[in-house]
Amino acid sequence: MKQELFITRRRTPELVAPARPTTHEIKPLSDLDDDRDLRYLQPCLEFFRAVDGDRPDRPAEAIKAALAEALVYYYPIAGRLREMANGRLAVECAGEGVVFVEAEADARIEDIGEPPVPPFHGGDRFLCDVGDAGAVVGKPLFFMQITQLKCGGFVLGTHICHCIADAFGTIQFLKAIIDIARGAAKPTIQPVWERELFVATNLPPHINKEQEKIFQELESEICDDIMVTMPIENMVSEYFTISQQEMAGLRRHVPLNLTKTVTSFELLTAVMWRCRTLALGYKPCQTTRLMISVNARGRWNKLPLGYYGNGLLCPVVETTVNELCTNSIGHTIELVRKAKRDVKTEESIQLMVDLRPLWRNKPNIKVQRKFETCDIKWIGQDTLDIGWAKRIGGGIPTVGQPDFTSYQFRCKNKEGEKSTVISMLLPRTAMDRFKKEMAAWLIE
Repeated sequence: MKQELFITRRRTPELVAPARPTTHEIKPLSDLDDDRDLRYLQPCLEFFRAVDGDRPDRPAEAIKAALAEALVYYYPIAGRLREMANGRLAVECAGEGVVFVEAEADARIEDIGEPPVPPFHGGDRFLCDVGDAGAVVGKPLFFMQITQLKCGGFVLGTHICHCIADAFGTIQFLKAIIDIARGAAKPTIQPVWERELFVATNLPPHINKEQEKIFQELESEICDDIMVTMPIENMVSEYFTISQQEMAGLRRHVPLNLTKTVTSFELLTAVMWRCRTLALGYKPCQTTRLMISVNARGRWNKLPLGYYGNGLLCPVVETTVNELCTNSIGHTIELVRKAKRDVKTEESIQLMVDLRPLWRNKPNIKVQRKFETCDIKWIGQDTLDIGWAKRIGGGIPTVGQPDFTSYQFRCKNKEGEKSTVISMLLPRTAMDRFKKEMAAWLIE
């Protein structure tokens, strides 16, 4: 049963530097890293239950020592972002360190939820104070709080600057810490910086002209999208858990020619896009857009194992509201697949990288009626095996600045059944309608 209130006692924050001297240098970011929309500290929570056997008296001390050792290999994370003369960001690697906080909570795992599921009851108590999460220049790039629980388990709460690592890179770094805390001499996967792999090349003139035409069209649009005009602090963020039984029910809506090949991500994205569009009350003649995050790892041969920078590309597909909401769900699934196909070849990946600087130079353009979603079910959280504690859940909590991106990730219920959790940010009235639209799909 969840405990409504519990007290967390934090010790004084301290800076943890690499365990040994590291190279002092300036490392430029890639064109994927140096995105204004990524200039914030991304929170994450991971929950661990104590297991029988030898374990340290103070897990926080063991993890802090492992953090210092991991920073020898991931030394840019111990640096600070600096703004260069051209406005670009770079990391000054001087070993200044990351923030570490040890804490204790008058709570057990079952007080938070067994297993813990979003929105993670009391999640803010397991994260240290980072100040303004949107201010990243000149600040530590990584914050960690280890909160010891009364049951012997603990909560690992982190913030990482999104300019430095995406979700895959963050889990890779956390795994390095966990591996060393378990007794490994060094990270299982050696980190690779090589941000120059995602630096734009010169675009052909005709592509430049086409993109400029798109910018002109977007700039000339009258802004009437409530998701753009309403202050984000006036919106609400909620999570929805989709069980395997409910997924099976959704699959009954899929045309026979797609039933064997459609993925859970494709199906859920199609349903959410339709429900969200209806909930926001867009006009039938208006254009609505879907933007998905696609991992370049495994698609771009020149990207090496161990790359921990931002490697997510964001293809966009568009249609009219009328076409989206009146055609079959199979039609919407095909639109989702079209977006995925846009990053199928190495040439298309390079083109998306080449276009990034053009968008960076147009910070005032707001793309209206856009649904953003990201699949983080397979980023590797289950590999966080510390030996003397078992990971039982985790994910992205609702704390600080709300996120427009709708995340899809895994969790387990008390019976151990895997479910999919989705996050959604909407104005309150739209959220109420979104719930009704989703319920109609789930109960049919």
